[in-house]
Amino acid sequence: MSTLILTTRAGDELTINGETGITVMEVIRNADVEELSALCGGSCSCATCHVYVASAFHDRLPAMNEYENDLLETSEYRTQDSRLSCQLLFDVTLDGLAVTIAPQE
Repeated sequence: MSTLILTTRAGDELTINGETGITVMEVIRNADVEELSALCGGSCSCATCHVYVASAFHDRLPAMNEYENDLLETSEYRTQDSRLSCQLLFDVTLDGLAVTIAPQE
């Protein structure tokens, strides 16, 4: 099992065991982290699963699709590290992935 390093909005760091084949959003929600609301349940129709991905992992992630980009464009907290966690499939190549939950809109 691979691990995900999650930093909460309060700055607490959690190490979460993640199941391969589910999204980063699901890994976080399965760990009962409530501050990632993910209101649309992963259908890429909101931006409530917005996270910042550590730059060391950018090249391991799939390219951002048009829908994800459009949703992130609506966020005042978008940075070059911004991604929607519902669009990131978690697998062994992402072992140690470090993400921070973006501020709430």
